Amino acid sequence: MSNGLIAGGGFAVLFALMILRVPIGVAMGLVGIGGFGAVVGFGPALNLLSQSPISTMTDFNLTLIPFFVLMGVLATNSGMSRELFGAGRAWLGGLRGGLGLASVGACAGFAAICGSSVATAATMTKIAYPEMRNAGYPDNAATGIIAAGGTLGILIPPSVVLAVYGFITEQDIGVLFIAGIVPGILAVIMYMLTVRIWYARVLPVGDRFDLWAALASLRGVWAVGLLFVAVIVSIYLGIVTATEAAAAGAFLTAIIGLARGRLTVSGLLDSLVEALRTSVAIYVVLIGATLFGYFLAVTQVPQELTQYLLGLGAGKYGTLVLIMAMFLIMGCFLDAMAMIILMVPIVFPVILELGFDPIWFGVIIVMTVELGLITPPVGMNVFVINSIASRVSLPTIFRGVLPFVCVDVLRLVILIAFPALVLFLPSGMH
Repeated sequence: MSNGLIAGGGFAVLFALMILRVPIGVAMGLVGIGGFGAVVGFGPALNLLSQSPISTMTDFNLTLIPFFVLMGVLATNSGMSRELFGAGRAWLGGLRGGLGLASVGACAGFAAICGSSVATAATMTKIAYPEMRNAGYPDNAATGIIAAGGTLGILIPPSVVLAVYGFITEQDIGVLFIAGIVPGILAVIMYMLTVRIWYARVLPVGDRFDLWAALASLRGVWAVGLLFVAVIVSIYLGIVTATEAAAAGAFLTAIIGLARGRLTVSGLLDSLVEALRTSVAIYVVLIGATLFGYFLAVTQVPQELTQYLLGLGAGKYGTLVLIMAMFLIMGCFLDAMAMIILMVPIVFPVILELGFDPIWFGVIIVMTVELGLITPPVGMNVFVINSIASRVSLPTIFRGVLPFVCVDVLRLVILIAFPALVLFLPSGMH
């Protein structure tokens, strides 16, 4: 049997296992070992199974993932997300659609200390949705704003998805984090403009602006600013590596939570357990992806796909659009992490062959993955919000995110046309 047929059969089995609800990491690992054994032999495949998981688990560059996960869990359990929304409401709540603007701002702030889109969407649904509902916001607008704002969790640094992309492509994770700052700020601005323009006639005006209350609200968000400076600014200035910044960020978040009385010792232990569970789930996916990557390597699928796409004659940007379309289609079946882990090793050689900057591509593809989080039929953020705000139907939430999907497409066009918006901050790193 040819390697091409074995590869095709491997993908068919992989999708069949996912349809049967086998966890993506386990499915990729099983197919990877089985396919590698079919090509090379099952003796080498078993050796690979005994060595690859250990090398992945002990990779120093990946130790930042559990630290950033812990940082997000500690921030959530310390009530920082509620303080962010309160500050946003104090400063922006007096405008028409002010609670929606505050939700976007709070999502951005929480993303800067969390790194997970699903966690950002879930947290802000619990905090912001009841407030918007009580204020008379239509369900589609309230949930659509939160679903879109939640996607900032995987773009604004620190981002677990960007970290995984850096691991897979052997790019500097700290540089990737810095590259995500300007696109993240652009996303926040465009989302806020969407709230103000698209929903201008249906959203109510909030309470009258109170300067003293607004200034007082800043006392609750100093911790988020300190954490952002400690993690991101220290990376940019070259004071610490991304891994060191992650460890320092998790430690500092715990200290702040305990010192302010927002986090008890039992709460700290619960946070450690929760972060451990999440990290283990991520590592299972990474191990499965590594095993599947060896299978792809021996079948030479990435090389053949590179030659096929380059042979289409679609041009540099036409090929890029095809790759992005592949990610959008995969978004109908997979979550953000699975898409990055499964697809990037296949298409990355094409990107290098076309001469695109790998740091720039990382940001572009994470933004494309963002679209998959809020587009039907399996927008992960939409399902998370529906599971919490169960009174709102899925079609209602999807209607609410439609204008933000259009804005995301426009943002992608802007960053593809002007790659310097992504690369000028990394170019100044020490």
